[in-house]
Amino acid sequence: MSTQTHPEQGIDALPGDLMMWVLIVSELLVFGAGLAAFMAMRLTDPGGFAEAQTHLNATTAGINTVVLVTSGWLAAMAVRSSELGDVLRTRLLLTAASVLGVVFLVIKWAEYASKAAQGIDFETHTFFLFYYMLTGFHAMHVIAGIVILALVGWKCTPRNTEVGAAFWHMVDLVWVLLFPIIYLL
Repeated sequence: MSTQTHPEQGIDALPGDLMMWVLIVSELLVFGAGLAAFMAMRLTDPGGFAEAQTHLNATTAGINTVVLVTSGWLAAMAVRSSELGDVLRTRLLLTAASVLGVVFLVIKWAEYASKAAQGIDFETHTFFLFYYMLTGFHAMHVIAGIVILALVGWKCTPRNTEVGAAFWHMVDLVWVLLFPIIYLL
C-alpha cells in the first residue's frame, strides 16, 4: 500500500481510513498484551510450556503461515488492481485472498479437532489456555477479515480496497508473531 500525499500539508499520511488504523492499533495492542502475558507465564513454568508445546504441529502451522501470507500478498495485489481501475481483477484477487483465509480456518479447525481428540483443552495446562485464547481470537479476526474483504469486493473502490487490505495485513502480522512464539520458541 502506498502512502497518500496531502498537498495542503506537504506530508505523507497513512493509506486508507483513520478509524481503521485506530482499530488496527488497538487490536495489535490487545494481541501484544496477550503475547506478553503468555511469555510471562512461560517464564514461571518453562519445562511445562516446553512439554505442552510438543503437542503442537509446527509443520501444519507453518503451512498455515504460508497460506495466510500468500493471502496477504493477494490482498496487496488487489489494492494495486483497484488503483488501476481493474474492478474484475480486484474482485478476483479479493476472492482468492478470502478463499485462502477459509483454508487457514479449515487447517486451524483440524488442529483444534486433533487437540480435542487427544483430550487437550483449556484446562490441560496454562500453555493451552493461552494457545486457545490467542489462536482463537486470531481466528475470529480471520473471519472478520473475510467478511471485510467480501464487503470491499462488493464496493471495490481504491479507498475501500486499501482499508480492507490494511485490516487483512494486520491479521497476517498477528499470525506472523503468534506462529514463532507459540509453535517454535
